[in-house]
Amino acid sequence: MSGKSERRVALVTGGARGIGRAIALNLSSDYAVAITHLTSLPKDLPEDILAIPAELRDPAAFNTVLDAVIAHFGRIDVLVNNAGAMETSPVASFDQDAYRATFDINLLAPHGLLAAALPHLRAGSVVINISSVNAVLPPKGAAMYGASKAALDLWTRAMAKELGPRGIRVNAVAPGAVNIPEAPRDAELTQAFIDMTALGRLATPDDIANAVRYLASDQAGFITGEVLTVSGGYRL
Repeated sequence: MSGKSERRVALVTGGARGIGRAIALNLSSDYAVAITHLTSLPKDLPEDILAIPAELRDPAAFNTVLDAVIAHFGRIDVLVNNAGAMETSPVASFDQDAYRATFDINLLAPHGLLAAALPHLRAGSVVINISSVNAVLPPKGAAMYGASKAALDLWTRAMAKELGPRGIRVNAVAPGAVNIPEAPRDAELTQAFIDMTALGRLATPDDIANAVRYLASDQAGFITGEVLTVSGGYRL
């Protein structure tokens, strides 16, 4: 299919696996969906989801991705900045390349993609950023990851203020610990997260996807500049 879509169109970055995949599948019942992916796609991805290979650390990818979405669907209504990178190195190691990659993916890519999408967004369009509770609860050994997500939260509020007069809403979802089958955690670490969570379990990718779906919907039509924490009461 190519040309003008009669449905609203959502672009989900990093949509091949984990939280991004759950978001893409959740939105696909009401939206035409495009995703970006870095590695090979799972075989069971629905055929009607447009999959665009992209290395989002490369600024040239921003216009390439948006051009592909517009060429295929003719519009974009929802941008979900889900693709992320997590650096895990103590300060003594000073891994500058990892730090730069973390900020490139977690902050600069959302900004670049929004800039590329802006000519196509209209009143009622929505931008949703996937942040983290680590923006306010710094993780040991991953300081730059937490800092990049804190910067993303500030950027979310700044873009909400800038784009509000155009009728474009910008929000973020901040997950706590999420159980992602493709990336299982150590059993002891998993139990530690559960013990620190009021609801006594890890989040599922669908828990995060449901929050994204709500913020994308007209039911959230007067919500902008907010960071919705979806953590089950992590570290209350």
